[in-house]
Formats: sequence, C-alpha cells, structure tokens
Amino acid sequence: MSKWTIEKMAGHCGAHLHGVSLEKATHLALEQMRAALFEHGVIVMPDQHLSPEGHIALAEFFGNIDVNRFFTPVANHPMIAEVRTAPEQNAVIGGTWHTDHSYNKSPAMCSILSAQQLPPFGGDTHFASMAAACDAMSAGLRKVLQGLRAWHSDSSFSDSNVGLEKRLDAFRDPVLHPTIIKHPETGVACVYVNGDFTTQFEGWSREESEPLLSYLYSFVTQPIFTARVAWEQGMVVIWDNRLVQHYATADYSGHARLMHRITVEGVPLKGV
Repeated sequence: MSKWTIEKMAGHCGAHLHGVSLEKATHLALEQMRAALFEHGVIVMPDQHLSPEGHIALAEFFGNIDVNRFFTPVANHPMIAEVRTAPEQNAVIGGTWHTDHSYNKSPAMCSILSAQQLPPFGGDTHFASMAAACDAMSAGLRKVLQGLRAWHSDSSFSDSNVGLEKRLDAFRDPVLHPTIIKHPETGVACVYVNGDFTTQFEGWSREESEPLLSYLYSFVTQPIFTARVAWEQGMVVIWDNRLVQHYATADYSGHARLMHRITVEGVPLKGV
C-alpha cells in the first residue's frame, strides 16, 4: 500500500497509522504522515523496526536534527539519543508531564521515538493536547495568558536522578516563550508551559508565578485531553512538541527499557 490508513485514538489527540513501511514510504505517504501529525498531535506506527539509518532519514524529512545535549548517544549514531531505563531504576526519563527542548530558543518541532527493548508490562506514554486545553479555557484566563511570556530553563537536569550524565557544559541560559503560542504550521493556539522546564512568568517572581503555573499544569493534563500509547516492539511514535505534552509511566521497576529518540529542530515561537 502507498497510503496510510488513519484511525483516531482519542477525542483530542492521537492517531494510529497503518499500511506503509516508513523505510519505503513515498514522498506522498510522508506528506500524508506529516499532515496527520499536525492534525492529531501524536501519531503511532506499529511494526516499523526502523534501522538507525532509517530513523535519521525520517527525522531529516521533517527538518534539521536537534541533538540532545544531555542524553547518551547511540553508538556510531551520535544524532540518535538513547532513552534507557535500567532494571534497578524507580524513576524514568520523561516521567513527568513536559514538552521536549522547550528550554531552547527554537524549541523542538517533533520527537521520533523507536521502541528497541520493552519491559514485559507497563511503560506506556501519555499525551495531552495543548490545543484542546487552550480551547477549553475561560475567555478571561486566556486573555490573561495571551499577555504573558514565561521563562524556560534546562536547570532541572542538574537534579536529575534518571541516569543522565551530569555535563556542566551542556547548560544554557533560560529563554522566553509566549504562554499561548500560535502553531507555526497550522495557526492553532496552544498552551506552552510545562512543569519540567517552565520556571516563572516574565516580570513575575517564582513565588508569584507558582500558583498560576501549578493550576495550568493540572488543567492542561486533564484526562479528557489525553491519549495513551501502549508500546510494541518496533513501534515508532512521532509527536509535535508544540501541540502536545507527554508523560512516561514508571511502572515496570525490575525490567529494562530502551528507546531510540531523535528530536527535530523547530523555529522561534510566536504568540497568538
């Protein structure tokens, strides 16, 4: 087949795509896949078993690869990051709601995760639609947020206990982004704050920012906005970091898990 069959996963985000091999996909099929990503926020493609070369080629279809400066690279493939959990770990990489690389001036466009080694149970990934959350807000709250920008920082990596190497040269200065952004491709309004990397609003102290940020973190991750991905060997999942946040479930202690991830560079974000 040269075209995808697309099935929605949930009401506000997520779709399963079947019928095309990513390593053999035509340009038309790749364009259909990209359109599905922008429509659904996260797309799930089973039975792909991407080679490292295929993974890199897929990422380059979307844009320039943004090599993560905190993760261990895959041997002989420095553009691919290892997302590894050892059996003795109780905490996992990505085990809180967040969006990848929001601490960069040009935050991540999308992330592409390829399942390499899975535990016998658990390890699902949850996704939440920031567009649906924005739509569900009161007009008053949205008006307040449209007038705000927030600082994002990579400083949380300094306190990490999930097996990441501490590299002092990897840290950068905080960056500012609008609290509600206009999606660069579709124009959809999305909430853009997350509990891992957002520190405070511009012109506000951390203490002043905390109550509103805490409310937003809870509001945007309500179950009604979410979809859940149960991983299978060889599955590939792509998500748009402007449209969704994600959360990795740490419920498989005693078992190893290994994923390969590439993140694609985005553009500076603008407010609505």
